[in-house]
Amino acid sequence: MSALVDVLQSIIPIALFYSAPLIFTALGGVFSERSGVVNIGLEGLMVMGAFVGIVFNLTFADVFGDATPWISIIVAMLVSSLFSLIHAVASVSLRADQVVSGVAINFLAVGLGVFLTKQWYGKGQTDMVSEPIFSTNIPLLSDIPVLGPIFFQGVHYTSYIAILTAFIAWFVLYKTSFGLRLRAVGEHPMAADTNGINVYRMRYIAVLLSGALGGIGGSVFALTIAFNFSASTIVGQGFMSLAAVIFGKWHPLGAMGAALFFGFAQSLSVISGNIPLLENVPSIYLTIAPYVLTILALAGFIGRAEAPKANGQPYIKGSR
Repeated sequence: MSALVDVLQSIIPIALFYSAPLIFTALGGVFSERSGVVNIGLEGLMVMGAFVGIVFNLTFADVFGDATPWISIIVAMLVSSLFSLIHAVASVSLRADQVVSGVAINFLAVGLGVFLTKQWYGKGQTDMVSEPIFSTNIPLLSDIPVLGPIFFQGVHYTSYIAILTAFIAWFVLYKTSFGLRLRAVGEHPMAADTNGINVYRMRYIAVLLSGALGGIGGSVFALTIAFNFSASTIVGQGFMSLAAVIFGKWHPLGAMGAALFFGFAQSLSVISGNIPLLENVPSIYLTIAPYVLTILALAGFIGRAEAPKANGQPYIKGSR
C-alpha cells in the first residue's frame, strides 16, 4: 500500500503541475468557440502571456517580493486579453478568415516576444526569474491520511486554481443568462440577434476572455516550468489546449479532463522512472508522447465531437 502511495505521490502532483497551463488556455478556447469564433491563436496568446509574465517578474521582483509572480499573472492576463483584440477585430468586425487570423496571432506573438527580448536583454532569451511560483504543501489538506500526500503535498496552487476555474467556467456557461446568450450566438446568431442579443458584443467578450485565460496559461507555464522566456518557451502547448477543447467537446469540464490527460502525457518524461512499465523506455519517445497522443486523440474523437453550429462563421447583421 505504501509503495502505491509513493508512486502516486510522485506522479499526480507533476501531472497536475503540467496540466494547469493547458486547462486555463483550453477554457479560453471553449469561451471563444462557444461564441462562434474559432481561435487557432491560443498558442500565440500563451506566448504573449509567458513573455509578459516573465518580463514583469524580472522588472518588479524587488518591488513586490513574494507577490510578484501572482501580480505577473494578472498583468499577463490583461495584456494578452488586449492582444486578443486583434483577433476579435479581424474575425468579428472585419469578418476575416478566423483560421488565418489565429495563425497570424501565433506568428505575431512569437516575433514580437523574441524581438523585444533581444532589444531589452541583448540576447535570445531573458534571465531566469528570481520569484517563480514554487510547489508547496496545502495547509490542513496535506495532513489527510493517504490522500494528503498524493494530492496536496508538493503541489502548486495554480493546479487547483485551474481546476476551480474550470468549474466556474461550467457554471457561467450553463447556469447563467450570460452563458446562455454566449452559447446562443455560437449556435444560431440570427435567432439570438432577433431576440435582442448583441452578437458582436458577445463574440468580442468571448475572444477577450480567451485572451485573458490564454495569458494566464502562458504565464503560469513560464513561472512554474520554464522560469524564463525564449522562442522555445511555448512549443505546442497552445495547440494541445486547442486539441483539449475539441477532445473535450467544447465543454469546460470535458476540456479540463482532456487537458489533464495531455498534462499527464507531458509529464511522462519526468515521472517515467517511477512507473515500472516506462522506466526502460528511451526518453526521446516520452518527449514526443504528448504530441503523438494529441494526434491520436483527435483522430479518434474529432469525428464524433460536434462543434457549435455557427463556429467559424462570420455574422452579418440582417443576413440569413
